[in-house]
Amino acid sequence: MADLESMLRPPERRLPAYPPKSIFLATGERMVVRPALREEMPILLQAIAPLLNVERDFYDIVAARTFAELLGWKRYRVRDEYCLVGLIDGQLVGLVNGRTMSSKVGISYHTLALRRGVRVGAHLFASKMEYHIEYLKQKYVYITAESPIGFRRWMLEYDLIQRSDISHELGGVEVWTLTPELYFAAKQRLVVGERPVSEELIKTAETIKIPEEAQLVRQVTGKA
Repeated sequence: MADLESMLRPPERRLPAYPPKSIFLATGERMVVRPALREEMPILLQAIAPLLNVERDFYDIVAARTFAELLGWKRYRVRDEYCLVGLIDGQLVGLVNGRTMSSKVGISYHTLALRRGVRVGAHLFASKMEYHIEYLKQKYVYITAESPIGFRRWMLEYDLIQRSDISHELGGVEVWTLTPELYFAAKQRLVVGERPVSEELIKTAETIKIPEEAQLVRQVTGKA
């Protein structure tokens, strides 16, 4: 069985580190963005699970796919995946994930905001693009959208290039691509955050806490 398992696991490659940063939100709070660890996947899966039945803004399909992607990483079934989390006082408010297809091409998977109204998702998506372009040094990031909000925030805000000659792993609409030129043109407007993160602030982000299920659903649906 051990030999068979070794054949089922993709080879692991150590990806360049994403240095944590803090983002000052409109509420006056500080959100720490940092990489998630594989051993933190169970708590992230627990946070995502209540959203599988939330139809508003396509949270159900985004949550289901993100759940599968992170489970795939946990169980060593996805090649070169990463996940960045957004934390306020340790509480999870959003996450993004993706992977590297090659040294030149990155794949954007999903952006999942667990707290709405303060651009958590937009800031985390920008952090993901920052990782691909500035730290992984990739030439293209392949992006698709599953909701109108995602289309407006990613395709339109970044002026992405539509590509009809390639397909995305997630299927759906045609691929849209981010290049270093487009990223740096948008960086001053869309990519924010401060580094280094103070020792006191980074300490608050060491352990991930998740909202209670009822609170989480209220946060994403706006229903009391």
